Amino acid sequence: MHLPQSKNVSNQNTVSIYEALPCEQILNASVTALRFKPAMGTIMQWAHRKESRAVCVANVHMLMESYWHPKFSQVLQKADMVTPDGMPLVWMMKLLGRERQDRVAGMDILQSLCQQASEQNIKVFFLGSQQAILDRMRTRLEQEYPHLDIAAMKPLPFRPLTLQEDQELIEEIHASGAGLVFLSLGCPKQEKWMAEHQGQVQAVMIGLGGAFPVYAGLKKWAPRWVRQAGLEWLYRLIQEPRRLIGRYSQTIPPFMLLSLAQLLSHYFSPRRVLSAFKL
Repeated sequence: MHLPQSKNVSNQNTVSIYEALPCEQILNASVTALRFKPAMGTIMQWAHRKESRAVCVANVHMLMESYWHPKFSQVLQKADMVTPDGMPLVWMMKLLGRERQDRVAGMDILQSLCQQASEQNIKVFFLGSQQAILDRMRTRLEQEYPHLDIAAMKPLPFRPLTLQEDQELIEEIHASGAGLVFLSLGCPKQEKWMAEHQGQVQAVMIGLGGAFPVYAGLKKWAPRWVRQAGLEWLYRLIQEPRRLIGRYSQTIPPFMLLSLAQLLSHYFSPRRVLSAFKL
């Protein structure tokens, strides 16, 4: 993650834009080790300054994509923030020493930033998904955040944009004055899009994946106790078995094995063994 270094921190809920964000390595990905409020405060700092930043919201699927595909691993390494969306990532971080780490999940990010943006006069731009989903989101957003300044809500075609279309999109985002750009293109497409547009889109880009249809009410959000228990994957699987059974069967077992190997290496490293016996 590419951030200039400094020791200054503005307050307990933000990290200075000049300070490198703390990270924890899980498999081959660097996950940002910030609790929810400081993470949101840092994003809002960037948004106020219209900085070109990429925020990836990581779960098991994304980390396995990174592990299997070196080019996608580079995409995550280039990101300015990689939040632990899935509870397995949070558990791993706690076991690796980040005991106070909490979940920084897509739906929570969306709601928190919309609330803060409405209070701090930051314009927001919604990009991706389908027009019907965006229309339903707008209705709910206008009810819950009446002062939120929605710069635009724009679906994208399934095909790649032409160079001219891409340039026109960048210009549209800039002309809108948005400080936050919420993306729903699916993993790994949205992460690749953000990496390609770092330095071009002068706003904080946040990949929220499936949060759009959930917020629109087309998919059910798991109850809080289910999310906290780390069973949201099972809740989603029950809702969409055909779509998710293949992904989960391919990603969850290898993630568990690789995580176990990492934890064994962490806890039984020569240095730790020597320290335990005071040798």
